[in-house]
Amino acid sequence: MSTLLVIDDDRLHCDLLEVALARQGYQVSTATSGRAGVALFRQLRPLVTLIDLRMPEMDGLAVLKDIRTQDPCAGVIILGGGATEEQENQARQLRVTDFLRKGLSLDVLIGAVHRVAQQSRRQVSSTPVPSVEADRALNEQILVVDDDVMARDLLVRFLSLRGYQVRSAKDGGEALRVISESTPDLLILDLVMPEMNGVEVLQALKERDYAGRTIILSGHQNDSLLAEAWALGPHEVLDKPIDLERALMAIQLVMVCREC
Repeated sequence: MSTLLVIDDDRLHCDLLEVALARQGYQVSTATSGRAGVALFRQLRPLVTLIDLRMPEMDGLAVLKDIRTQDPCAGVIILGGGATEEQENQARQLRVTDFLRKGLSLDVLIGAVHRVAQQSRRQVSSTPVPSVEADRALNEQILVVDDDVMARDLLVRFLSLRGYQVRSAKDGGEALRVISESTPDLLILDLVMPEMNGVEVLQALKERDYAGRTIILSGHQNDSLLAEAWALGPHEVLDKPIDLERALMAIQLVMVCREC
């Protein structure tokens, strides 16, 4: 059974996560302070550790820093309600595995735990990925275009934490302005948006001889619109709501095929 550790000074939140994750088959331990959490981590060596960002005396970043001195590759998710950009950057520098808003639905959080657990199991059972692959990701630029703030923000955070340079746009018009300034290697484009939908963006880019790759996000609300999009040559279509693990695999495949 996989061991998880939850570190959060909110006892009620600890209990909620313990029950929810235990139902998923995990063995869950909890700590209500950063110092107690670090001591438990040293004792248990959990597969995944969830850390609340805001805690008295020893906050989530301090806990993460201590964990990294013990295990540079441990799976760690920070729950960062109200996090600043500086705090997120510090977490990335400390190689946090994922960074989630506190208050997201349990389904989203459990999905993140499953992904990080699978990633941690692969690290334990296989040799490390050559650093050249990580270096390549650092040079790849992605533009995420979606009028759904939560979906856009989730995808931007997820990909940023995996080493990609990610920008975002809230609609088609803003996307075209961003692309005119700097062409991304990959465009992740929502199909259904007000004022200017994904098909219209693709048509405008075709006229500009856009050379990047494109992945369409579709909730299948309009199959005829999706057919129009396919005719304009996107490299992949992903369903909404987004399966982040599948999205990452699709992105990696599209990026590799770019070199073929």
